Amino acid sequence: MTATATRRRAVHPVDEVLPPSKLAIYGFQHVLAFYAGAVIVPILLASSLKLSTEQLIHLINADLFTCGIASIIQSIGFWKVGVRLPLLQGVTFTAVSPMISIGLAAGGGVNGLLTIYGSVLVAGLVTLAIAPLFGKLVRFFPPVVTGSVITIIGLSLLPVAAGDAVTSANGKSDPTSVRNLCYAIGTVLLIVALQRIFRGFIATVAVLIGLVIGTVVAWSMGDAHFGSVGSSSWVGVTTPFHFGAPKFAVAACISMIIVMLITAVETTGDVFATAEIVDKRVDSSDVTRALRADGLATMIGGVLNSFPYTCFAENVGLVRLTRVKSRYVVATAGAFMIVLGLLPKAAAIVAGIPTPVLGGAGLAMFATVAVVGIQTLAKVDFQDHRNVIIVATSLGLAMFVTAEPGVAQTLPQWAQVFLGSGITIGSISAFVLYLVFHHLGSGLGPAVAGRPGDLIRLEQVNRMSRADFVSTFGELFEGPTSVVERAYDQRPFSTTHDLRRSFQEALFASDPGERTALLNAYPPLGEPATDEAHAASVDDQRSAGLTDLTAAERSELHELTSTYAERFGMPLVLCVRGETSVPTLMAHGWERLANSPAQEQAAAVVEVAKIAGHRFDRLVEDANPIPMSRTSHLRLNEASR
Repeated sequence: MTATATRRRAVHPVDEVLPPSKLAIYGFQHVLAFYAGAVIVPILLASSLKLSTEQLIHLINADLFTCGIASIIQSIGFWKVGVRLPLLQGVTFTAVSPMISIGLAAGGGVNGLLTIYGSVLVAGLVTLAIAPLFGKLVRFFPPVVTGSVITIIGLSLLPVAAGDAVTSANGKSDPTSVRNLCYAIGTVLLIVALQRIFRGFIATVAVLIGLVIGTVVAWSMGDAHFGSVGSSSWVGVTTPFHFGAPKFAVAACISMIIVMLITAVETTGDVFATAEIVDKRVDSSDVTRALRADGLATMIGGVLNSFPYTCFAENVGLVRLTRVKSRYVVATAGAFMIVLGLLPKAAAIVAGIPTPVLGGAGLAMFATVAVVGIQTLAKVDFQDHRNVIIVATSLGLAMFVTAEPGVAQTLPQWAQVFLGSGITIGSISAFVLYLVFHHLGSGLGPAVAGRPGDLIRLEQVNRMSRADFVSTFGELFEGPTSVVERAYDQRPFSTTHDLRRSFQEALFASDPGERTALLNAYPPLGEPATDEAHAASVDDQRSAGLTDLTAAERSELHELTSTYAERFGMPLVLCVRGETSVPTLMAHGWERLANSPAQEQAAAVVEVAKIAGHRFDRLVEDANPIPMSRTSHLRLNEASR
């Protein structure tokens, strides 16, 4: 391998600079996916503050121009600013309601706009200043928090895409429109088909192709209109403080600072989501750089007649769907947005994409964000009931606000900032609940043994004597206690999974003599011992029906176990829980007679590990009967892997 090839392979996909043609196509795909969400904030604000059409056009151009600058800062970075991940920047929706309130309180119109810009400048400066402090909170964002936040982001955005999918050309929602449904579902199916049929470049631009073909079809049907292209100017430059000098109001500044603190939690979730997708580890310094970029971009927004900026979750799904990880693609998208911000005609062409087509693409992209969250939650120890509560509560609150957005309108203005978005309330809930359950008070960790009213928790296990540890977990194995004693030496255990793995590692670390003694301690199949020492084996065999065999089955099983013992000099050890039938179980036993003695001992030890895994699950289940009944499908049978 040449030195050049070695250097090329050493470059992480995030830092790979693609050929200009691919950068252009992939970057433009991000712009199309982003555009609708980018311009909606200026439209909503202009409508509420009663701004003129000319002022609205300027706000849209300023927004796109600043989005481009902010995205380049976040993806390329400089000094200690910018996370250097493929993250696009956009105006945070969390700020919409507070900005409208600030503007109306200042009298609306341009005067309200100037008061908004004053609060935006101050909030950006504060975010820039506190970024290092917030970055130190990364240790409070384990998978149970980040997985919840990422899942909430995806699920909360899906109704947005669904709303777009049923919005007609006149801007009104029409769920009964067959055309809208065809455009949206057709776009989804086209993206899926391209992903299934093609590989490589075509698959990575499936969203772009879907948007283009969907727009062409809609145009041919008379549902895509580009009349605004002709009436738009060729060039429109946004100048600093175009509407006048900003005005500062204490209440407005405090409100916007709160908004930026909330969006800092969302940005942290987006950073972890993107890092998960591109397979790049992030730490507190990365979160700090991302928040610095948010703060700087927000200050630039206040100067260039735009608004607060944060990482745009909408485009996280596109990164996952296309698997194009280069941050330079997002930087290219930023360059396109700067051009669109300077060329109103170009922006008008993009604005001509029918909303249902955008909604169909959004359904595909946003759902992939939720999938990333589910993948992250797969790392969570759900045998710890605290984690079940954190995920369930944060998801429940987020979906409540998402499904019923009107609930926020009945609350005071300060509370609407928190309840105005499912992403906001869900993210804050996950973060706060993690602190409450895992860092406040004197919690002893998840219950791992015992029964309600007499539970043994993980922290208590870490403080046990060797004798108590063996007494508590000795039933996982038959006979000698050497495996359990060796597991004891691996304390402290940080999670239930760590405790479970300790028994497996201790088992496979045993020497041949220990293994022989351990295997010989298991009672024969079909003839379970009735003494207390083998009570667990009695339960295992009873669960598989081995204590209630027909005469023919008992005869065949006796022949199998006798033949096995004669060949290998030890009892046949099988993990009988989970077997579909007695004949299937015996078929497995007959197959193992073909093994060599060394191979069979290894196979038998694996069966012991499986048996111990099931017994450990039952210990935890007995200690947590209600939550375990809900999460049993999430258990990991690591010994069988």
